[in-house]
Amino acid sequence: MVLFNVNSLIHVLCFDYLCMQAIQGNDITVKSYKVESRITSRFAHTTVKSSVVNSGPNAQSIGFNVQIPKRAFINNFTMNVNGITFVGSVKEKTVARNLYAQARARGKAAGIVRYAMETFRTEVHVPPGSKVEFELHYQEMMQRKLGVYQHMLHLQPGRLVPLLQVDVYIFEPKGIKFVTASNTLGEQFADLTKISHAKEKAHIVFKPTLQQQRKCENCTESAVDGVFTVKYDVERENNAGELQVSDGHFIQFFAPSDLSPLSKNIVFVIDVSGSMWGLKMKQTVEAMKAILDDLSMDDYFSIIDFNHNVRCWSEDLVQASSLQVDEAKKYVQSIKPNGGTNINEALLRAVQMLVRASNQGLIDPRSVSMIILVSDGDPTVGEIKLSTIQKNVKRVMREEFSLFSLGIGFDVDFDFLERMAMDNRGVAQRIYANHDAAEQLKTFYSQVSSPLLRSITINFPENAVNNVTQNRFDKFFSGSELIVAGKLQPSDLTTLQSFTTAAAANMDLNIQTEADIRELDSVLGTHQHSFTGFARQMWAYITVNQLLAERSLAPTASKKRRITQRIVALALEHQFVTPLTAMLVEGHDQGRPERLIADSPRDSKHGCCSGTKSKHSPKNENEYCSTTATYSIVNLPHPFDFIAVDSDPHFIMHLPKSNVDICFNIDSKPGHILNLISDPGTGVTINGQLVGSKKMKNNKIQTYFGTISIYSKTDSVQVIVGTDRIDLMEGRNNHSFSWGATVELALNRIRVTIVKEQHVTVTIDGKISVTVLLHSVWKKHPVQVDFLGIYMSSDNKYSTQVHGLIGQFAQEPKVKVYGVHEGADPKKKEATMEVKGNKLAVTRGWQKDYRRDKKRGSDVYCWFIHNSGKGFIDGSYTNYILPQLDSFLTAI
Repeated sequence: MVLFNVNSLIHVLCFDYLCMQAIQGNDITVKSYKVESRITSRFAHTTVKSSVVNSGPNAQSIGFNVQIPKRAFINNFTMNVNGITFVGSVKEKTVARNLYAQARARGKAAGIVRYAMETFRTEVHVPPGSKVEFELHYQEMMQRKLGVYQHMLHLQPGRLVPLLQVDVYIFEPKGIKFVTASNTLGEQFADLTKISHAKEKAHIVFKPTLQQQRKCENCTESAVDGVFTVKYDVERENNAGELQVSDGHFIQFFAPSDLSPLSKNIVFVIDVSGSMWGLKMKQTVEAMKAILDDLSMDDYFSIIDFNHNVRCWSEDLVQASSLQVDEAKKYVQSIKPNGGTNINEALLRAVQMLVRASNQGLIDPRSVSMIILVSDGDPTVGEIKLSTIQKNVKRVMREEFSLFSLGIGFDVDFDFLERMAMDNRGVAQRIYANHDAAEQLKTFYSQVSSPLLRSITINFPENAVNNVTQNRFDKFFSGSELIVAGKLQPSDLTTLQSFTTAAAANMDLNIQTEADIRELDSVLGTHQHSFTGFARQMWAYITVNQLLAERSLAPTASKKRRITQRIVALALEHQFVTPLTAMLVEGHDQGRPERLIADSPRDSKHGCCSGTKSKHSPKNENEYCSTTATYSIVNLPHPFDFIAVDSDPHFIMHLPKSNVDICFNIDSKPGHILNLISDPGTGVTINGQLVGSKKMKNNKIQTYFGTISIYSKTDSVQVIVGTDRIDLMEGRNNHSFSWGATVELALNRIRVTIVKEQHVTVTIDGKISVTVLLHSVWKKHPVQVDFLGIYMSSDNKYSTQVHGLIGQFAQEPKVKVYGVHEGADPKKKEATMEVKGNKLAVTRGWQKDYRRDKKRGSDVYCWFIHNSGKGFIDGSYTNYILPQLDSFLTAI
């Protein structure tokens, strides 16, 4: 709270922000109340401005109250009273107090802003006719929960306002998936919000008229008192990280989806002491019944309830079958709260239960083990010293276990629950004891109910970055997001890479992401309403919060002092009001026009919102503009030892025994699925589905492979490669990845490597390898479409039963070419080929191998077989058309 008496220059410092209610008499007129947020890449800079006039005949107090988000840092405050400007400057807390005392002693008008979670209050006593302008700035990072970023603004102007306006500008370089806005102001405001949404930016406006603000038609009271909420999510490459570089800093975002959930081992620890009697217990039971219903058959669980005693519903973890879940729900329903609170023993029993299950081999190594504690009070029985309980739990807790703490109501020591959770790889959340406490409990559980990854590490080249924030994470939950930030080291690098490794349900991931170091800054410069300093401030915001958490867990006083020094240094540099800093607010000397302080915060640069430039500049329209056939290529040893399919679909293969290269087209139709490999012996089948060009050329639709399916029946794994994404299906599980990052996946005998926007290689049991190339064309090309090329190793170990358009040549047929002579085209020789008892007229030509150069390719000279390979392949090409991508070829 900041208090000023400008008229008499009496200055009061108040350390309790609830110590005084701001006064606003009937003669106070609020001229304007404006809120503006600029969100760039999940980082929000919010400004609240209010212009107020004392229109009465007497001096009176004018208050300015703003409720800010819990995790936000105030980083600037200014106030102008009748032309006297008061400017805020962040100082170390003790320094700020001393300077404030000195200012008072010299008769200066001054005040202090201290860290007060969720509330900013200031009050100034002014003469009649005085005009006061308040301006508060705060910053926060958007946290993704359940697939949504949520930005909340508390609107409390306190009066009817001629000009009341809220503007939220969002800029996300990858694109905005959706954006919505809602409020708790009442039905009369339901349709007053306007949303403008382009690909990368959005503008949300809320601007009720004076009449619309009234509580009733003739009321003088304002109905504007509530929360205005903006929700959105961003477009992201499937399971690829998003790496952004700006202003000498980088931010790595990681929010994969389309992955199978890991199984869970959960021990619910529920406080059933006397203080839980009534509504708290009723709502806890209601929430627990819904949570238990959410468990899957792959999960294991048990319940511990405690008061002065500790009881286990089951001494061991049990599978979450419908029968066990029903029994657990009956047990929870029968709980009757009474007695004291023995948190220490309850948590130790929970850890012992997980340890016992782990030692007995009952816990899947890839599963997630967690304890969820629900309590409303401090310990009163057994060990009651909080620091000892914290040490006891930490001592027995294993690295692979996590503790989540839910504190119900205000009686509980939430700081203790939070320290204990952070100390054991979990988080804590306060549950407000009101009518929707059950919903709060269920919402929290839904955030941790679907773990997708374990043991996540995000690394960067050592010589390229420094000051990296936390880059190792124990778990990743569906709908959330992992963020790593850091500084760039001076170098001549033009790109930055990140390397992410993680363990999923049935495979290991290795993802590589890349970003141009200068590209984003040039884009931000074209958007007026983007926050150009976001990366620098976001790195500082993350770092300060992580240091505050480390400080609360510091084991020694010396370590705590070192961390404190780092926090203060960062807070001063980036102008954050934290628990260790304060903002000194000073004005002019009496009769002197100059400012009294020289280190007022810099004005953040924001940018504009005019015009949208596509971040996808068109490729050269000549790139990949050949309208020749799609090629499938299979690799064999020697420079042309491969078999390939690329373009329309054009097959190229080298036959080493005859030392001859053969090529042929398949003249099929869009939508047809062609079998390339069908091997009952190894259980592998490879099929490709055709897509057509946008327009006819020479009265013909060109066809290309748009989808390739590689299916291993033995492993029950299918990899479907499309031009827009790569799907990996394993049993009931479906994992989706984009072409936007380099990724390595290990799934038992299957290895999948995705090279960003280049190719995918699938290796089965180290014996069969297939590479699929992505050919991207200019999106507005009048004829071409994106398509795929296939290249296979000649060392592939198929069984003797293999067949298919390519598979049949694993057993090389005897080929003889003779009678070479001039053809109708002098550049192309003609000859006769004997193969499989057939004599075929063939033409000498060339096709392209795009493995090393996707744009131009390298020439492969071959004997071309006409009529869709008739006479060279067994039967007709129509015999190889299948109904589905995972179908096996029957006998020809």
